[in-house]
Amino acid sequence: MTADGGLETVRAGALTTVQDLGRPGYAHLGVPRSGALDLTAHRLANLLVGNPESAATLETTLTGCAVRALAPTTAVVTGAPCPVAVDGRPAPWGQPVRLRAGAVLEAGAATHGVRSYLGFAGGVGADRVLGSRATDLLSGLGPAPLRDGAVLPLGAPAPGARAVPDAAPWRTPGPELVLPVGYGPRDDWFTAEGLRTLVTGIYRVSAASNRIGLRTEGPALARRREGELASEGMSLGAIQVPPEGRPVLFLADHPTTGGYPVIGVVPAAALGAAAQAAPGTAVRFTPVRSGSVSGAAGVPPPR
Repeated sequence: MTADGGLETVRAGALTTVQDLGRPGYAHLGVPRSGALDLTAHRLANLLVGNPESAATLETTLTGCAVRALAPTTAVVTGAPCPVAVDGRPAPWGQPVRLRAGAVLEAGAATHGVRSYLGFAGGVGADRVLGSRATDLLSGLGPAPLRDGAVLPLGAPAPGARAVPDAAPWRTPGPELVLPVGYGPRDDWFTAEGLRTLVTGIYRVSAASNRIGLRTEGPALARRREGELASEGMSLGAIQVPPEGRPVLFLADHPTTGGYPVIGVVPAAALGAAAQAAPGTAVRFTPVRSGSVSGAAGVPPPR
């Protein structure tokens, strides 16, 4: 159900998309899960405006966005901290604010992290595709990224719903992103030195990173096998190694198949931190014990 009014995009920012919990269960059709990259921030935004966690939010990238409320509503900004303003006047980050009809809510550039989340009472009411309102940049499913002047509907708030008054907790990203990793399923394509390099080398987040994957800059991983394998299934959190040897960590809009070897897998619980790692952030992969990463082969001793 959609409420009267909605949101008019005043400033779309570098990349602002509609996101929810995604559309799991369609990998066999070539459709990735998609959904919010920082699920904790997305869920928190919905909690603070009285929505179920499945309601859609707006996910911004680095430069934020600004929207005009076409009817009275309650909104909140979570995720990457940023200056928040209503009609040009400072407003609290991480706390619900009431917007009158015509008021402009602006989330400014992120001061820490990458992605902020704008939640609205009732949720963003874009059309569902395969059960989700999420924008998938790889497949093109879901609503298009916001453009200046675009109008989005809002859903009707649940009867009796009310905002939670507490402020949003936030752990400021540090200078280094530490990601747990379990080796496999194609770690046998790499030399013992290549396996050691993955967990001892220092990488940095590349500016070429996006919702599909976090690309890294740093030491190449030496391989024991040349060529590429037949295309096979790819999971969320897979670390794929293209021919140049630098790890790529697959995020929510990742392809469902690929032909480059996957040296390891990062648990889904660690991917929210990866979503908030700005370009240039140091990245270190640390081994986890066998069996603690779903879909990974564990951590064998370097061969």
